[in-house]
Amino acid sequence: MANDRLIDVVGIGADGWEGLSESVRAVVSEADVVFGSTRQLASIPVPRERQRTWPSPLLPALRSSIDEFEGSRICVLASGDPMFYGIGVSLVREFGASQLRVIPAPSSLSLACARLGWAVHGVTTVNLVNAAVSVLLPALSDGVKVLALSRDHETPVAVATLLRDSGFGASHMRVLEQLGGPTEHIVAGTAAEWTAPAGDRLNVIAIECIADPSRTRLTRMPGLPDSAYDGDGQLTKNEVRSLTLSALAPSPGESLWDVGGGSGSIAIEWMRTDPTCRATIFESVPRRRAHITANASALGVPGLDVRGAAPGAFENLGSPNAVFIGGGVTQVGMVDTCWSHLPDGGRLVANAVTAESEALLLHYFSRYGGSLRKFQIYRGEPLGAFTSWRPQLPIAQWVCTKS
Repeated sequence: MANDRLIDVVGIGADGWEGLSESVRAVVSEADVVFGSTRQLASIPVPRERQRTWPSPLLPALRSSIDEFEGSRICVLASGDPMFYGIGVSLVREFGASQLRVIPAPSSLSLACARLGWAVHGVTTVNLVNAAVSVLLPALSDGVKVLALSRDHETPVAVATLLRDSGFGASHMRVLEQLGGPTEHIVAGTAAEWTAPAGDRLNVIAIECIADPSRTRLTRMPGLPDSAYDGDGQLTKNEVRSLTLSALAPSPGESLWDVGGGSGSIAIEWMRTDPTCRATIFESVPRRRAHITANASALGVPGLDVRGAAPGAFENLGSPNAVFIGGGVTQVGMVDTCWSHLPDGGRLVANAVTAESEALLLHYFSRYGGSLRKFQIYRGEPLGAFTSWRPQLPIAQWVCTKS
């Protein structure tokens, strides 16, 4: 596409053509071709021969659909604010921001907050349009306001069920349908008593979280209770998990390779720290891979990528920002292979519990630098009528940044 060609990306609300200003209507009317959904195109007075409905699936054909009309005036219709989980984000990624002129309408977030009297900057937004309802779980906390973008008319029932089953049944729910349109409607109730039938497909769900005090606390902070995980006992205990995640230092948008996944706890808690964090886990035992997948779904990160044994499964995966080796340190070449996949600035953290694996950490410390530490956790446990300190296995940990 020519560098001077702009794609007009116009946000359109549930009120359709009537909700657009005269200047924005002119942009749409003067376009040679207008892309949009069937619903959006039906709301505008543009001849059908100039309308184009998006193909399904969209992304593989997005560029070719636009490039077909190179040299023409192109307009793309978007729901609300094109840059709020909208097609504008995909267009920027494909063509670059300089190729777009974005004309936003109020987003569903802004409209919902306006109706509810919520401060926009104080709301946690979760997109359920193309994700499992369980991705809500990391966002749930007592007193928090959450706005969930629904996939369809069945999403509110699924959300109410999730809240009830997760110890948030007392939470207040409001389903806001057709926001900004002539048929706007709000349905309210608590998650535990939600009986409203499925309504309009175009809806968002506002949640005021109220937690059951007796529930198990599952926050975004690393170190979830060991009881939150199912598995065969191959689990990094929660105190060690906290120290390990601290050493890995996840930041938004970063990716982790977790080698020797066990129950998946390190990768799962890495992803829970921020919705944009990604992780790939490598586990050689099939039954453990099944446990990891189940744990990831139950703890709100169903997007965790679970693969087979390392290092064979590393092929064609690019480079991670960090690698954790919790199992396989003594496997010949494992540490060197992990190190070779890290970019400059990437971090490697390895834990060892045996004398043999600890000796290897000393070797790599002398070779690559970094830092070494060793810690042992004691837990108070009953001893008759008293309490004794029960020692856990000591852990040696090597932390290194590649440079």
